[in-house]
Amino acid sequence: MVNRRTFLKGTAAVAGLAALAGPRRSWAGRENELNILCWEGYNTDDVLGPFRAKHPGSRVRAESGTSDPDMINKLRAGEVNVWDLINVNQPWARNQLYPEGLIKPLNRARFEPYFDLMLPEFQGPYPLALDESGKELIGMVQRFGPFSFVVNTDKISRQMAEDQGYKLFLDPKMKGRYGVLTYDNWNIMHMCMAADLNPFAPLGESDFAKFSKVAKAIFDGAKLLTDDLVGMNTALINGEIDAYFTGGTYTASPARFDGQTQVRGITPKSGPVNGKGGVVWVEVTSAVNNPDPTPLAEDFLEFVQQPEICKVVAFAEGTYNPVTQMANPKVMALFDKDELDAIQWDSLPEEMERSVDYQIVVDYNRLNELYNAAKRS
Repeated sequence: MVNRRTFLKGTAAVAGLAALAGPRRSWAGRENELNILCWEGYNTDDVLGPFRAKHPGSRVRAESGTSDPDMINKLRAGEVNVWDLINVNQPWARNQLYPEGLIKPLNRARFEPYFDLMLPEFQGPYPLALDESGKELIGMVQRFGPFSFVVNTDKISRQMAEDQGYKLFLDPKMKGRYGVLTYDNWNIMHMCMAADLNPFAPLGESDFAKFSKVAKAIFDGAKLLTDDLVGMNTALINGEIDAYFTGGTYTASPARFDGQTQVRGITPKSGPVNGKGGVVWVEVTSAVNNPDPTPLAEDFLEFVQQPEICKVVAFAEGTYNPVTQMANPKVMALFDKDELDAIQWDSLPEEMERSVDYQIVVDYNRLNELYNAAKRS
């Protein structure tokens, strides 16, 4: 499975969603109904409450997913009749959802101006918010973040970590000094990069052998394996480990916001994907191709562009992330110094420059077999 937040397995499903599988109402009956399938954050009352208040009498429900494929498979299984919006990471909208007819284009004239208020990387608009032709706008972007690994800078300097990149975890001196945060799909990407492989390109037998060797070495040297980011940060802070493999702004931010700023997400200075070693995830929220649509879907996409809601989304659910709208002075004015420090705002531009977009891993099934074999051993 390809996921970003495996520690949230099964959480945040909103009560009453079972009723959504019942007979559909006519379009007129759905003018005040909105059902959102999303990563955690958009399903909080801090976001949904103000939207409900803006639309009195509306029935707004949201469910948090545990992986991108899981959410996509819900639509494939017929739940296009249930959901109105889907919020997943950036490769899926263009590469699977839109070609399969599971999502539909947005009103480009209505939404494209919002990209002008986004950070430079997302203006234009952001290519993965468009279909392959570049003509159709198929989603809006908001939360994002670099994702590579995390160190305790009291033990390992930021400069050393950035210079060594993933090779840090292959240094014999690091054996027993690091953990592996078992977000399996991310581990697979990063282990490919540690083996000087591009995970987003087809691989050969010799490449698989390199990957297997590196995966075994990283698991063999790990002191701690867990999918619990809180536990991993705790181990980093109390000195049980000095670094952990796979992590970034998203996982480091809760500890940093608590004042533990020695916990820092690291983006390698270089790597095997066009010279880059970092990977950045970006959420894309799209309109589901529901045959019984609701006008509230696009209204919600516009609602979350408001500065106050942008800030709520950035600091939702106990993990904190930058949002694309932070180029807007009205959005930036809502963040204080400690909040900006928590999301490593000081280094974000250079980390983005060193990162490639998260993409679908071409040989994921084979790599996953090798990965699990190394993990078991």
